[in-house]
Amino acid sequence: MCLGAFLTGFQPEWLLLAIGSYYLRMVGVTAGYHRYFSHRSYKTSRVFQFLLAFLAMTSAQKGVLWWAAHHRHHHRYSDRQEDFHSPLQRGFWFSHVGWTLSEKYMQADLSLVKDFAQYPEISFLNRFYFIPPALYGLLIYMIWGFPGLIWGFFISTTALYHCTFFINSLTHMVGRIRYRSGDGSRNSFILAILCCGEGWHNNHHYYQSAVNQGWFWWEIDFTYYTLVVLSWLGIVWDLRAPPEHIKAGTIVAESANTTNTIGQ
Repeated sequence: MCLGAFLTGFQPEWLLLAIGSYYLRMVGVTAGYHRYFSHRSYKTSRVFQFLLAFLAMTSAQKGVLWWAAHHRHHHRYSDRQEDFHSPLQRGFWFSHVGWTLSEKYMQADLSLVKDFAQYPEISFLNRFYFIPPALYGLLIYMIWGFPGLIWGFFISTTALYHCTFFINSLTHMVGRIRYRSGDGSRNSFILAILCCGEGWHNNHHYYQSAVNQGWFWWEIDFTYYTLVVLSWLGIVWDLRAPPEHIKAGTIVAESANTTNTIGQ
């Protein structure tokens, strides 16, 4: 990938393509994999459900059922021994990317996602998870050629991987704590910008079914803004906001504590 960047050279339009491709698919990851398929924080039609799964899977982060099943397992055991991508239990590198390469986690427990595994089209995508990223990469190549493939697919996909998995790793190690969530989750403004709102991770772990992870006006959440617009168009509905008593409850003095201690 790096060699490809040297071969194509740097042009501002390639960087813009990489950024646009990154944020388009990051919304797919956050609105699709995470807030819909993992947490069911809003409702949509069966057709848009399929399109959302397809867009999310162009990120090359495996199948939608695989992703959601592992994520539901994470929330069930967050930062405990059973949590296979907790940096507090297994260290930064394993929680960041090592677990995705482990043979032990190549398969997912589909009993955790029976609600979506019932749809044959979703099960098809999950089984043939290589199809969406391959088609996306081909489309990029057909429109922008080899430089577009390098910047719009490979470089942006690599950035997408790391920023997505920083939520598993860094936001359980570094950041600010607002709520006593019972684990090591923290809020990060920088990752909220890079990950379209996912950086408000302590909020999310305190009340995981909320469609928005930024709970206050200053907590930027691009994924939530996108879903609100889609709700105005009637494409999604029943967006689940956190109740006021949840937002006000069990607040601790916010600090920039970065130590690896659960529940500080």
